[in-house]
Amino acid sequence: MAAAPVWSVDPRTGKQREQVAVEATAQDVDAAVRAAHDARGALADRAVRAAFLRTAADRLEAARDGLVETADAESALGPARLTGELARTCYQLRAFADIVDEGAFLDVVIDHPDDTATPPVPDLRRYKVPLGVVAVYSASNFPFAFSVAGGDTASAFGAGCPVVVKAHPDHPALSEQVAEVLRGAAAEHGIPAGVLGLVHGFRAGVELIGHPLVAAAGFTGSVRGGRALFDAAAARPVPIPFHGELGSLNPVLVTEAAAAERAEAIGAGLAGSMTLGVGQFCVKPGLVLAPAGEAGDRLVKSLTDVVAGTGDGVLLDHRMRDNFLAGVAERAALPEVETPLAPGAGDEHTVSAGFLAVPAGKLTGEGAHDLLLEECFGPVTVVARYTDESEATAVLSRLPGNLTATVHLSSEEAAGEGRGPELLAELTPLAGRVLVNGWPTGVAVAPAQHHGGPYPATTSTSTSVGGTAIERWMRPVAYQNAPEALLPPELRDDNPLGLPRRYDGRLER
Repeated sequence: MAAAPVWSVDPRTGKQREQVAVEATAQDVDAAVRAAHDARGALADRAVRAAFLRTAADRLEAARDGLVETADAESALGPARLTGELARTCYQLRAFADIVDEGAFLDVVIDHPDDTATPPVPDLRRYKVPLGVVAVYSASNFPFAFSVAGGDTASAFGAGCPVVVKAHPDHPALSEQVAEVLRGAAAEHGIPAGVLGLVHGFRAGVELIGHPLVAAAGFTGSVRGGRALFDAAAARPVPIPFHGELGSLNPVLVTEAAAAERAEAIGAGLAGSMTLGVGQFCVKPGLVLAPAGEAGDRLVKSLTDVVAGTGDGVLLDHRMRDNFLAGVAERAALPEVETPLAPGAGDEHTVSAGFLAVPAGKLTGEGAHDLLLEECFGPVTVVARYTDESEATAVLSRLPGNLTATVHLSSEEAAGEGRGPELLAELTPLAGRVLVNGWPTGVAVAPAQHHGGPYPATTSTSTSVGGTAIERWMRPVAYQNAPEALLPPELRDDNPLGLPRRYDGRLER
């Protein structure tokens, strides 16, 4: 039976652009994984890894125009957005190169023997080593930053792990082009092309998670797809770590005092955040708790005015468009749900932005509208109007885990007066990133960043953005009473590599 073709499709028209590849067979997946496994040794030298990451960034920048053109043709995200996303991706590659050079991510700890301790301490030396081949499942909404050369791949390479990417069907042509750029960068440093495998097709993704030489996996996508892969990773004869970003509502709480102080600004900010990228950001604010009354009314009017001026947009593919329209219709049909500005279809290829409004009391208690507490991917949000603080708290108590949670406070509350500290503490259990007087769209690539959260936001406690994302692909190992001559250089007393380390309880730099 012939392998199924893989087509590049233009989401603006729904028409096929070109056949890019064919779906990978089980044999193809096996070959890609084995080639990646064989390439592990080429990443052993940290200096080579860092140079490879920097060269990859340089080559992506050199190929920018062609890559952005292909990305736009397959995603309809626009050249400006995609040029910025590619720049972010290159910055991220270089940031991991710096992390690799510094070496602190190895977490070197050396303890010399201490017979006076209870119990006595032998000679112990601990650091982290790479897990092995990492399977990366690309995201639809970030064709550069969460795809072939994205954060999962960059951090895995930084850790010393080769990668096999399962390409997203929304941008297969771009995936092939980016893979070739990365393989060219690898060749420049004597690294085999197999260090980056690329496979297409649903069955390839299933085969990949079950391959015995795959040591870990990273995923960004839907709750349904991510949970299926997570369960498969756990059900293997040898379970593996699965770091999945699945879904997030990203709640926003606006206090009565904040609305009274700046309702119009908050409404306009919400409009910009929920419609950014046609509402296709994983941190889009999907539920907003706003006060009932005059101040809340002003916020809703501002939101209505700004969103009404937003033009129709194209979603990443027509399947997502269908799901968006169905999801909005199902939510709008619930009792006491209003549509001050109804989201829906534009023409046969586009959607229009809007929002739903509901009394906050309909989100708690018997007969609660649980559907409104689930993510709806696209340019829509739910504004829940609460009558008092206890009603808002009751809604928050029912929320699942999220990537972000936001609170808008008045100037006095932000200065620590009133319930400001209490509200921050109330939101902390809900999310991996808690924002004050801002909007969650826009995830900075920075050492202190955390892009993760309680399930179903993610399936682990780790982050997929920021320097500590590298920790997902490593495991600690300790050597006890090993002679100096047998130790890896990272663990020797004379510290020949100049690594940051904790030496007999003292942090050295």
